[in-house]
Amino acid sequence: MTISVYIRPLVIEDASISYAWRNDPVIWTYTGYKPTHYISSEIETAWLREKLAKTDQLRFAICVKELNTYIGNIQLLDVTDHDAELHLFIGNKLYWGKGIGYQATVQMIRYGFLIKELEVIYLKVHPANISAITIYEKAGFEITGKHNDLITMNISKSKFVSLQNQQS
Repeated sequence: MTISVYIRPLVIEDASISYAWRNDPVIWTYTGYKPTHYISSEIETAWLREKLAKTDQLRFAICVKELNTYIGNIQLLDVTDHDAELHLFIGNKLYWGKGIGYQATVQMIRYGFLIKELEVIYLKVHPANISAITIYEKAGFEITGKHNDLITMNISKSKFVSLQNQQS
């Protein structure tokens, strides 16, 4: 059975779920973020409130359509008139390896290019995160180099539109 997802803007109430993901050492392996102390729901709520107030960040929740369940985050950070950096993670490990990251990535790329009118979306990924690299390549990203031991990748609007036209 294929699991379908949608993305929606993150809301403060999402912190009551996402704080647990921030405390999960398995997730740290892939995000590269390791908290220096326990992240409580209150800390996560304050952090999310601060992030949602930023005008150069577009933060979305990944949700399972059939259950309307919040399972991860995807965002465009450092948004300019021209480009932005993509970040993705599935916090609910029950949904790892189910094609959800790819669906959410394509939806966010579409939003970035067609709604926000960006020209380039780029990202950085840990070389050991083969699943993420596979998702990004399938979505059309190309490896452009290395930066601080991370692989850098990007996709242009023209390439994304061309790929979408080929799939139509």
